[in-house]
Amino acid sequence: MSTPQAAGQVWAHVGQAFTDPGYDVVVVGAGRMGSACAHFLRQLAPQQKLLLLDEGGLPSEDGATILAPGLWSALDPAPEDLAEANWVRQQLATAFGDVSLESRPLVALQARKTADAQPTAAVLHRFPSLAEVIDPQALPWATLDERAVTYRPGAVALSCGQQAVRRGADLMLNARATLVPGGVKIERLTVTNTHEVVTHETHHLRAARVVVALGAAGPHAAEHDLGVHTAHARAYRQAPRLNVPSTRDTPVVRAGGLTLRAQHGGFTLVPPIHHRDPYGYVPQGGHLTGVPTGLRRETLEDLVALMDAVPVLATEALELGRSLSDVPGAWLALPGGLARGRPLHQPLTEGAWLLLGGPQADVLGLSTAYDLAAALTGVAGRPWH
Repeated sequence: MSTPQAAGQVWAHVGQAFTDPGYDVVVVGAGRMGSACAHFLRQLAPQQKLLLLDEGGLPSEDGATILAPGLWSALDPAPEDLAEANWVRQQLATAFGDVSLESRPLVALQARKTADAQPTAAVLHRFPSLAEVIDPQALPWATLDERAVTYRPGAVALSCGQQAVRRGADLMLNARATLVPGGVKIERLTVTNTHEVVTHETHHLRAARVVVALGAAGPHAAEHDLGVHTAHARAYRQAPRLNVPSTRDTPVVRAGGLTLRAQHGGFTLVPPIHHRDPYGYVPQGGHLTGVPTGLRRETLEDLVALMDAVPVLATEALELGRSLSDVPGAWLALPGGLARGRPLHQPLTEGAWLLLGGPQADVLGLSTAYDLAAALTGVAGRPWH
């Protein structure tokens, strides 16, 4: 009879004493990708000592995990990746508890007819609530994905991190990591009563394997800390609000690359990504009829271009904000520098690997995290094959 696995140690603040027990693997970043990798590492190699750490909390409050659209659709992955995406969908439905998984048909609107398209007018007859949102004359054809689902990526990250700790992984929060050859330097952080972040402890940890799962900051960390150049990029994506009534039966709509996800009685808008933002670029708000807005200029231009097809974008239902901080946004990794690049992992130096999510993390992020965990533990085969 096997002995139950003891739970791991959790360090949440610098008042808890820390002594390095010697780790086999350190995962830097407790967003969706890092937490999922830690979860699968504990499944595949429970004998290895594992530390998951983040500069904030679990799930990470920085980056795209909290603001990710949480939309799985068979229309998003390439045909050769569909079996892998289906495995991710099954995991979302069975492996992580309540992640607010809901069936939501996806209506992809288009100007030209394709083999699997149907008239937009017929779709509006089935989903009458969309009649106030879109103009069927501007985008007369629609493709339906009946299997699409929405979920909360932050809940997936939280569940993965908690399961990893229950299986024996250690977790350290409020800790900043710097990559060094053969391990990481950890600065344990605290906040003063004037809200100043300060370093109270510094530790140098040696680890045979380090997984860099810092999202959009990962490629910069690889270059700045390890001197390794990568081809990956990042972009700042906002998620403005559209205050048009929606219900649990309202489908997800995609028009011109813009995704309208029915959420909280209205819609969350997920704009398309056309290009990368250079490192050091600070997103700037745009102007609409001469008035400053909180939507960055590139996003505002996209929405203006869609106002004929989605007329409600030209009304006061769209929350523009007055400054960039008024509209939720986060940096998003672009694997390979491409807007539609699939998630990936790659070796950086001896013992260090980069793990990136990106625009297709909703449909392929979990499988990519599993793939890296399997590679690091020598497990052959993948469950989706």
